[in-house]
Amino acid sequence: MFDIGFSEILVIAVIALIVMGPERLPQALRTLALWFGRMRQQYRTVRSELENEMGINDVRRQLHNETILKDLRETKADIENTIKTTESKQSSGNETSSSDKPSHNTSPDDTKNDG
Repeated sequence: MFDIGFSEILVIAVIALIVMGPERLPQALRTLALWFGRMRQQYRTVRSELENEMGINDVRRQLHNETILKDLRETKADIENTIKTTESKQSSGNETSSSDKPSHNTSPDDTKNDG
């Protein structure tokens, strides 16, 4: 959110130490931390109330379900393509293998006499 580095924090701490003095600085830091904690707690409360009011959990669940359905459809399509490819390879392999092999009833001498 804020792009504050270590050097900026160090400069702020030195300025706070100079302005407030070493006696009041620890109490000021405790008060600041307390207010910051309260702000964070209030933010979380408001956020959870808004999410409950808007039904964010239902929306998240629906989006998750749609993602799962999309993945299932893609997987189904991949499987169907694989099956089709395998079937086409098997059928083309069967056709060539059956035409290349001589039948069991003919001997090699019989095939020479036909010609």
